[in-house]
Amino acid sequence: MDLTGKKVLIIGAGVSGFAAAKITRRLGAQVTLSDAKDEADLDYDFEELRDMGIKLVFGPQSEELLDGVSLVVVSPAVPARIPLIQEAYKRHIRVASEVELGYQLKKAPICAVTGTNGKTTTVTLLGLLLETHFNKVGVGGNIGVPLSEVALTIPADGCIAAEISSYQMEVTEEFRPHVATVLNVTPDHIVRHGSMEEYQRMKERMFAQQKSKDFLVLNYDDERVRDMAKRASAHVVYFSRQVHLLEGAYLEDDMLTIAWDGQAYPLCTIGELGIKGPHNVENALAAAMTAYLAGCGAQEMIPVLKSFRGVEHRIEYVRTLDGVEYYNDSKATNTDSAIKALETFDDGIVLLAGGHDKMTDLTDFMQRVKERVTALVLVGAAADRFEQEALKNGYPAERIHRAGFSMAKAVELARSLAKAPQVVLLSPACASFDMYNGMAERGREFKQLVNDLH
Repeated sequence: MDLTGKKVLIIGAGVSGFAAAKITRRLGAQVTLSDAKDEADLDYDFEELRDMGIKLVFGPQSEELLDGVSLVVVSPAVPARIPLIQEAYKRHIRVASEVELGYQLKKAPICAVTGTNGKTTTVTLLGLLLETHFNKVGVGGNIGVPLSEVALTIPADGCIAAEISSYQMEVTEEFRPHVATVLNVTPDHIVRHGSMEEYQRMKERMFAQQKSKDFLVLNYDDERVRDMAKRASAHVVYFSRQVHLLEGAYLEDDMLTIAWDGQAYPLCTIGELGIKGPHNVENALAAAMTAYLAGCGAQEMIPVLKSFRGVEHRIEYVRTLDGVEYYNDSKATNTDSAIKALETFDDGIVLLAGGHDKMTDLTDFMQRVKERVTALVLVGAAADRFEQEALKNGYPAERIHRAGFSMAKAVELARSLAKAPQVVLLSPACASFDMYNGMAERGREFKQLVNDLH
């Protein structure tokens, strides 16, 4: 990618925007970084960018920003529908995501994972599995490290594990991973994409440029995902927790198994697997199949599958107090993810839920709450609707408790309500932006409050 002397506009001053601005500047471009917010409203230090000679423009974004520009790089948080991006298309200026920039810069093959839920766990595990075969492995994308940064550090004989979100695919056209994996597709981000169909279309863009020598790993148990094979050019391989497959990753009784080229390779039992819950069996099957297709040996992967304990904020064990275990599942920002967490525990749950409401249907979630939750503690902006839906689905009013906008109060309520061997579970089924800057901040406050209990 030759950007020497060319004008590049970066839209959005988040982590991805920072990375794109610094990298394109190092490649010799004249770079402008623009954000619709005022600088005072952005929690970043821009001095490094200024020192690099990057022009910074905050506030209203006029079309003049596009004058003479050869490339526009868009941060994931910025919708493609904004006027500035639409004007760039009208002027036939190339528009790309930071992920696409990373793809253009990479030397190593990419194994990319998308899905509504389970991406971070699967990609983190995938990175560790890839290390059993490759000397140098990078993990990036929607997992907190920009893909473009990772792409520059991994040599051609290494491999990259990439977490990909639907937001990152909106303006992506050329991204082509060697192995693409789709975990699941359930209602989420409908406000951003407009419909479930458009949301799924964004997911499918991740493998749209693949060729016959590439691989597409699909969840056979998810009907929407299984149907994606009809629109694939790559070699389709499935994983399944429910069906015995002639080719792919599946369960042989309770043994995670890979079948390939007429051979079956046992990995480990569900009991031996380091991450717990049915959803994590699926995540492990997906990660193992992806790593195998990338070149990893089945035998070498077994110790990793047994030792991996998951990621922060995803059904993360915090502590045990008076026989009650506390779990942080702040990453459950939608109902499907929260349902998976509820299915992990069998002895009764005191559930902390609520936050910034995504306005998705709550029927299935509340039916599972009715079955498995002994006390429901509601917090944040979604509390009113969550309480109404809980009552509508037959959950007893006397078991619903309100904590307002205070996580401290929610934790104190949970402590008073939970009795061994029940668990206390923060699994909000909501985004966090009514009270926090992100789900990680929410999860860490919950953990701190729990660890402070006496």
